[in-house]
Amino acid sequence: MADRRTPATRVERALRSARDAGRRLPSPARAVRAVEFPLRAPSVPAGVEPPERKARLGAAYDTAWARSPAARLGRLALLEGVMRPVIRAVADPERRGYDRLVGLDGPAIFAANHLSHLDAGLLLTSLPEPWRHRAFAGAAADYFFDTRVKATMAALALNAIPIERTKVTRRSALLAADLIDDGWSMVIFPEGGRSPDGWGQPFRAGAAFLAVRCGVPVVPVHLEGTGRILPKGTSRLVPGTTRVTFGTPLRPSPDEDMRDLAARIEAAVTGLADEVAGDWYAARRRAHAGESPPLSGPDASAWRRAWALGDRRSHRRPARTPWPLRD
Repeated sequence: MADRRTPATRVERALRSARDAGRRLPSPARAVRAVEFPLRAPSVPAGVEPPERKARLGAAYDTAWARSPAARLGRLALLEGVMRPVIRAVADPERRGYDRLVGLDGPAIFAANHLSHLDAGLLLTSLPEPWRHRAFAGAAADYFFDTRVKATMAALALNAIPIERTKVTRRSALLAADLIDDGWSMVIFPEGGRSPDGWGQPFRAGAAFLAVRCGVPVVPVHLEGTGRILPKGTSRLVPGTTRVTFGTPLRPSPDEDMRDLAARIEAAVTGLADEVAGDWYAARRRAHAGESPPLSGPDASAWRRAWALGDRRSHRRPARTPWPLRD
């Protein structure tokens, strides 16, 4: 015969039995957990294969809510009222290359090198209108979407979507492509992760694939200085200066293979890095000849690479002249 007692009656009976037996009374939460359905999911009968639990985080996290009108309004307030002032105070960015975006119309893919967790916020706050408030970021599913709190914050503040770093998944690619087709621009870091030593890593073909798939241009971007402010492996911010350099948009040709486009994107970001490190005219000549110093740095021992990177890090922008004396 089925047990017709209500869940509350069963909880009371469990408490009474424990008291009568002279045992320590269980906590109310433990007593509730001891009650079966409907206060908890029903058990699976013996001999029946339990259903597979659907993942709710990682690459399976649904970010559609982050593009609702209410979420977009909240993100606008965060971007303009919080992120831009914080980036200004911590990174003091100098932005170059806006003139190269003249004539760019519609959605685009902004592909940049990756040195720090500060990069996404710096790049998003540096995008000019109209792209700034209609852009989404590709974020690592295993890092930014491993807990519900981090996933919610990434989706709300950065309009981020989860991207698998270790493998190519159809879900992530289709979601990004659908958003681009709907008029959203994308911020992506083709290296797939932050640099471990300050030098660049080989670019993957994700940005190139989406550009070919959606027929949109790729804007190469070089970020400089974020690795000094918040390097990989630390959570301590050291305020400094940064540079954001936008390059000329690259449009995929009709018959271009995505691997060739990925190589062009990496070469364009490499040329921008050369511009920042030295003379603009000489850097453009080297880029035209395909002789820009590689982002990956010298093929040498760790100490030699750190020494060479120190030469780049020693670059500082000229001091600003106080306003009354400024031309």
